[in-house]
Formats: sequence, C-alpha cells, structure tokens
Amino acid sequence: MTGDGPIRVLIVDDDAMVRAGLSMILGGVADIEIVAEAADGSEVPPLVGEHRPDVVLMDIRMPGIDGLTATETLRRTSEPPEVVVLTTFHADAQVLRALRAGAAGFLLKDIAPGDLVQAIRKVAAGEPILSPAVTRQLITHVSDGGGPGEERGERARKLLERLSEREREVAMAVGQGKSNADIGRELYMSVPTVKAHVSRILTKLGLNNRVQVALLVYDAAS
Repeated sequence: MTGDGPIRVLIVDDDAMVRAGLSMILGGVADIEIVAEAADGSEVPPLVGEHRPDVVLMDIRMPGIDGLTATETLRRTSEPPEVVVLTTFHADAQVLRALRAGAAGFLLKDIAPGDLVQAIRKVAAGEPILSPAVTRQLITHVSDGGGPGEERGERARKLLERLSEREREVAMAVGQGKSNADIGRELYMSVPTVKAHVSRILTKLGLNNRVQVALLVYDAAS
C-alpha cells in the first residue's frame, strides 16, 4: 500500500496479450490497483495526468512513441511516477538510456508473477529494482553511442566535485553495488546515516535514484 491506499499502476504495452497477462497477474493483488492501460507512449502523459499512477510499467519498444521517449517526457514533469521498463532483452542500449533518464529499473517480460508483484512494491516504496552491480553489467555489455565519451565523463566528474568527501565515498560505494548496510559497515556509519547521505547526494546532483548514481560514478571513472 502507498500512504493513501493501493499502489496505482499504469500498464503501457502495444501488445494486447502482454497487457492482458499483466492485468491478470496484478488484478488479484490486494495492494495493487491497475488504473489504466495504454498501447502507445503518446497516451501516457494524459493518462498519468488523469489517473496519477504511482508506478508505470513501460514497454520500451512501441510503433508510435516508444517507451524511452515517454519515460524521458514523464521524468521531466513535476512529481512524476516511478517508471519500470519492460523488455525482452537483458542488455539493450535503449534500456540503458531509459535508466539514464530516470527509470527505476527494468523487468524482463517473462518475469515470474510473484517477482513482478514484489518489484512493483519495492519501486512504489522508493527502492530501485536494478542493483548498481547489474547496471555495471549492462554498461559493460551494451554500447551506448560508443561509450560514455570524454564529454560525459568530464560532466560526471564535475558533478561529483559538488559532493563533500564523505558523500563522494558513499557515492562510490553505491556505484560498486553495495547495500546501505554494506556501506555502513565499510564507512562506520549507521544505516539511517547512509540513507541520509544518499538522499543528499540525489538532491545535490539532481538525480532520481541509486541507479543514476551508479551510472554517474561509472561515467566519471571512464
């Protein structure tokens, strides 16, 4: 449940069978409510405005406005919903671009029903469902326009310079795929203190989640 009731979910996929399958899986879950469905990215902004979903399950490939464009559009709005990319690929350049745009993670379309439900609950609670370790694997195996490039790397290094020394240590640990508990043990902090540092890092750098922190750390080191 969110603070005001069930987790509100918008399903976006051009395949009617996929939408039906997701609706069947999620329709019987007490703490999840499907508020709308869409077959194209062009339908997403008005549906989000009307139904105010907490989570959008977003197909990455659609014949009209694709999921990447729709994700970038949503993340530029005020108080956007969390976006989870749906894909048939483990490693794909468009998935990486969606993560850079602020998606909270990605799910394979053949995910087990129970795992799908748990993923939606985690995202609604503000937890990304893609660990930095998996993010690094994705970056390693996928060419995103030929790699981060000198310009992206320089931008990332300048952003990290905005952080205090302690915040940079936490950011580096996030980029290494470490949990809050692991970071706390390594840096001799309590878990609430680690969470506070992560929150300040996101605010200072204008990022949405830990996935983007990991991507920034990767860029800065490249």
